Amino acid sequence: MPNAGKSTIFNAITNAGAATAAYPFCTIDPNIGVVNVPDERMDVLARLTSPPKIVYATMEFVDIAGLVKGASQGEGLGNQFLGHIRQVDAIAHVVRCFREENVTHTCGAIDPVRDIEIINLELILADLQTLETRHQKIVRLARSGDKLSQEMDALYTQVEQGLQQGKKVINQSLSPQNLEALADLNLLTSRPTLYVANTGETDTECPELVEPVRKIAEAEGAEVVTISGKVEAELMELSPEDRAVFMQELGIKSTGLARLIWAGFKLLKLITFFTVGGKEQRAWPIPRGITIQQAAGKIHSDMQRGFIAADVIHYSDFVKAGSELNARQQGFLHLEGKNYIMEDGDIINVRFNV
Repeated sequence: MPNAGKSTIFNAITNAGAATAAYPFCTIDPNIGVVNVPDERMDVLARLTSPPKIVYATMEFVDIAGLVKGASQGEGLGNQFLGHIRQVDAIAHVVRCFREENVTHTCGAIDPVRDIEIINLELILADLQTLETRHQKIVRLARSGDKLSQEMDALYTQVEQGLQQGKKVINQSLSPQNLEALADLNLLTSRPTLYVANTGETDTECPELVEPVRKIAEAEGAEVVTISGKVEAELMELSPEDRAVFMQELGIKSTGLARLIWAGFKLLKLITFFTVGGKEQRAWPIPRGITIQQAAGKIHSDMQRGFIAADVIHYSDFVKAGSELNARQQGFLHLEGKNYIMEDGDIINVRFNV
């Protein structure tokens, strides 16, 4: 919703400096920020290997204008800007869980449940519009006897009925094959959702507002992160040393950025592997469950195409040994073939030939 604190949180976690104001629709064009994934393992490895260059994994955030009830019928700014997030991997839904008289609410009273229902409905209506447009074309082909179009007609009908009943695509228990068949539509409700409860100065300031968000997320199988946009904004204005002191005084163990990113990793089922030595040390985010040959393709397509084998050392073993040479001598290094399933924290060196 407008004035939920999206741009404040976006600015704080990306340090992008996009304009904010306490009135609706101050964000029109999307703001995009790319931030490093905070991973202390990278810092530990860097101390051990002193690489010339360190490249962290990154995450991209897109901040768009707020939606209001009736956006699909043109209320507020309408939903024309939803196209800006059709390519994202997940949606972070910022929910207002703070009371502040100077920051207006388009619906008057503060009610996170109502706000979530409004946004979910608008996303569903946007998806229905997209689906119905495509469905009309498929129906004509299905009537001509095209078998694939007939299958798609049945799938589109099923998904449309689910959306009309208020069910997001991701909550319709569709098979992976059916979800893949819908992928080119970029349906918004097929994306996993991360609810960001924007609180007062502490998570406990308005528990009666945060708890309903947790219950909705639990019912949907979604993740929740509580963040105080106000505190995060103040933290970003401090030096690293003062920031650490301020966080200790407030009892904050990690920044909202770190918690938001790691919740996103969990939601997207991502893990990280590392490459060390040579000109750079780099962190690579990959989907959980992929093979080492597929992971090699993240580094370079030639590595996947000409994959022979890969040396693997787990992060904890590398740290224990202190270096690649010591890890090799102590038996921590193992040679793996193309079907090895990657684990979080693997350090790999790919052998390939093209």
